[in-house]
Amino acid sequence: MSDKVLMKGNEAFSEAAIRGGCRYYFGYPITPQNEIPEYMSRELPKHGGSFVQAESEICAINMAYGAAAAGGRVFITSSSPGIALMQEGLSFLASAEIPTVILNVSRCGPGIGGIQPGQADYFQATRGGGNGDYKIPVFAPSGIQEAVDLIYEAMELSDKWRSPVFIFTDGILAQMMEPVKLPDKLPDITVEDIKRDKPWALTGYGDDDSNRKTVISLRINPNELEQHVHKLFAKYKNAEKELLRVESSGLDDADIVIVAYGIVARIAKEAIEILADQGIKAGLIRPISLWPFPYEEFNKISDKTKVVISAELSMGQLLQDVNLGVNGRFPVELISRTGGMVPSSLEIAQRAKEIFEKSGG
Repeated sequence: MSDKVLMKGNEAFSEAAIRGGCRYYFGYPITPQNEIPEYMSRELPKHGGSFVQAESEICAINMAYGAAAAGGRVFITSSSPGIALMQEGLSFLASAEIPTVILNVSRCGPGIGGIQPGQADYFQATRGGGNGDYKIPVFAPSGIQEAVDLIYEAMELSDKWRSPVFIFTDGILAQMMEPVKLPDKLPDITVEDIKRDKPWALTGYGDDDSNRKTVISLRINPNELEQHVHKLFAKYKNAEKELLRVESSGLDDADIVIVAYGIVARIAKEAIEILADQGIKAGLIRPISLWPFPYEEFNKISDKTKVVISAELSMGQLLQDVNLGVNGRFPVELISRTGGMVPSSLEIAQRAKEIFEKSGG
């Protein structure tokens, strides 16, 4: 672990991936993540890695598919419209069980939208934007240090579970600067390591046809495909306990509980302090894993709580999971901004206070 260094989010994300073993990056420029391909093009070759600027996001995700199928550690990034274009490839990766770490520096939409931060890719990330039955683990950091740690860990988790892993961040974290401690660089992975640890990988078969391997997504036989999907979901069920991450506070005596993730959770923490000064006790549930979602954390909310509030940069996508977690125990309300607008802590506190008073508080 290094001493603390001041880094811009995008550059810290890139360095974390390199230190986590990434040696293959395929990217296409899109705001607000452009510093990542710039950084990777400069730094990755210094570590024996390969940077390729693809001609589109569709090409980038399929290049990633190929390199990861050969056992390489792959990191790929984009922003919301680019991630939308990658959805077919992500479904292929999930189906073929190919480890890859994908970072979405999300911005506002719909469509091209704008270049300001947003969280309206929540459904896309947590429900799967590609075709078919599959899940992808999704982690949402609220600070640059946490993003560094999650990206670094995701490289290992992706290999362990043979699954793509999403890191869901936003334009604010990507463009801001914070002091971070960078993790130690992992040893380079050799071909021998790949053959030993990834027996499914396409490493060549030499003169022995019996060792030939294939990576497939197409399964024409319905029985075979159904069995494969059931195998995938058995894997997801086993992975849920290890992958579940959540931060919570003040649930045992809260007047209100705010649920928020990513940058909005940081703003909500300041709002909670403002509310405390006004005599309102507010608890917080911050999902760090968006899938698996920490539904059971909602069981810790005190019966004295009047209302649960979802705070987000979308028109209520997180709200759906909040309602599932609350399961009818409390009224659920929404505080949201969209279009690239970001609420201040004062705005969240004021709107939360109004909701609390209307709920009988």
